[in-house]
Amino acid sequence: MDRAHLKSLIRSPFFGNENVVMAVLATIVGLAAGYGAIGFRWLIEFFQGVSYGDKGDLLELALSIPWYQRLWIPALGGLVVGPLVYFFAREAKGHGVPEVMEAVALRRGIIRKRVVIVKTLASALTIGTGGSVGREGPIVQIGSAIGSTFGQMLRLSGERTKTLVGCGAAAGIAATFNAPIAGTMFALEIILGDFGLATFSPIVISSVVSTAVSRHYLGNYPAFQVPSYQLLSAWELPLYVLLGLFCAVIAVVFTKTVYGFEDFFSKIRIPEYLKATLGGLVLGMIAIWFPHVLGVGYPAIDLALMGKLSWWFLFLLILVKILATSITLGGGGSGGIFAPSLFLGAMAGGFFGIVVNEYLPGVTASPGAYSIVGMAALVSGTTHGPLGAILILFEMTGNYRIILPLMIACIISSVLSGQLLKESIYTMKLIRRGVDIRAGKEVNVLKSIPVKEAMKNDVETVPETMSLGRLAEKIATSKYNSFPVLNAGGKLVGVLSYLDYHDVLFDPELHNLVVAGELATRVVVTVSEEDSLFTALGRITSKDFSILPVVGRDDPLLIRGVVTRRDIMSAYNSAVTKKDVLSG
Repeated sequence: MDRAHLKSLIRSPFFGNENVVMAVLATIVGLAAGYGAIGFRWLIEFFQGVSYGDKGDLLELALSIPWYQRLWIPALGGLVVGPLVYFFAREAKGHGVPEVMEAVALRRGIIRKRVVIVKTLASALTIGTGGSVGREGPIVQIGSAIGSTFGQMLRLSGERTKTLVGCGAAAGIAATFNAPIAGTMFALEIILGDFGLATFSPIVISSVVSTAVSRHYLGNYPAFQVPSYQLLSAWELPLYVLLGLFCAVIAVVFTKTVYGFEDFFSKIRIPEYLKATLGGLVLGMIAIWFPHVLGVGYPAIDLALMGKLSWWFLFLLILVKILATSITLGGGGSGGIFAPSLFLGAMAGGFFGIVVNEYLPGVTASPGAYSIVGMAALVSGTTHGPLGAILILFEMTGNYRIILPLMIACIISSVLSGQLLKESIYTMKLIRRGVDIRAGKEVNVLKSIPVKEAMKNDVETVPETMSLGRLAEKIATSKYNSFPVLNAGGKLVGVLSYLDYHDVLFDPELHNLVVAGELATRVVVTVSEEDSLFTALGRITSKDFSILPVVGRDDPLLIRGVVTRRDIMSAYNSAVTKKDVLSG
């Protein structure tokens, strides 16, 4: 069905109702995202089969091949992924969810259509060749891009398009974990931040439809081999508080390490599209001794849940997984952080469970039970989304007895990690780009526009040796009342404003005695061409300046232009108007 048929169908009398329209579109997005998730998993298995010879348990496969193959396979994957992302869709780099959040906050849900294809290929290649990332983030981005594509095709309003983006995200999570409630909550809590009924209903529909597609092809099975759980004693609850604190600390360390390695790789002076190869090579070195960290890591999680790993190895895997995921993402690999968070939580919970079992054997559950709760607590700590984390693990276990430990550990982890690090692992990426989704559209639009796009290049300057008489003649014919002052070498030495000269300008006795340089303010506030308009607006309003000189970043005395408050507001209005037109 092409766009014209869809639009005519939506405009028919039956579909005149807003709720009916969104329900139909949510169903379509749920189907598309569900099949997208199935196709994405098949593609991962295909690339894994090509790389490792089989599509089965990656840990077993990695242990069965020679060490040098573990070394070069991730590097070979990076060699393909790097150029693919760099030349076709750079927003496909990394873990994907922040890009969706940015599209919702700043672009009214607009995501480029090519992202679906590039993200699918890049993430499947990264994971299939052993990249230490998850498939949930890419599936969220893929599902969101599908929802956005439908919104753009039908030229829907910004609010409708954003809702469809949320539908795609919910459908992706639901299909991945066989957890429709958790998918719904993830989209509402993390992606949209909106629990209104108009948003809630379509997302529920999309999540349910996607789950039905997933169950049809993959069966109604949990994502992990979950051990039976029983709360043995009320005395265990304080232990789960401690587990929440422990997971919060690991979540903060994980978040900081991911972005620390991103900064590290950005400073390496090799072509950007080759950095994923370097990251894959380093990951391969780690995999020689710790193949458990390759891929999504689900086989190792199953081992932790079933209590088959020793306490010291569990703790060691926490450190190694943080390193492996940070290197994969920092180098330019494509994949999510959800599965690595689950991995870290399973290891942290298992380690904690073995320790408390050693000292309190009569009142504590098995280490596997603590691994379950640890998975949710660490996801809560990294994403600052406790509701989604609680529901994902609750749906995975299907056991109501686990709900109290889950709630306690997740809330504690989320609160403490929020105190230790204000931003989640998702919003941190946006803040580093100058985007604060909590700050409102005005701030984010201003932060997205560089000064060079709004400044005036035809600058009216005055030499510092200009007499007051000639200055009066210049002011009379100029549209400005403030001027940058330059020395004989053409370098900026001051700014002359109305407040500097208004007391003496009309005194004829001083016209040949005073020069511009004597009146100018020598402490000059400037901005560079690469600074944002948000920075420029803050500086121009701090002292109520009329103009703000724009200088080169490499030479702070070489003037490139000027920017005024009117220039900033004009650029902002143009940007907002353009976004409104594009997003319909």
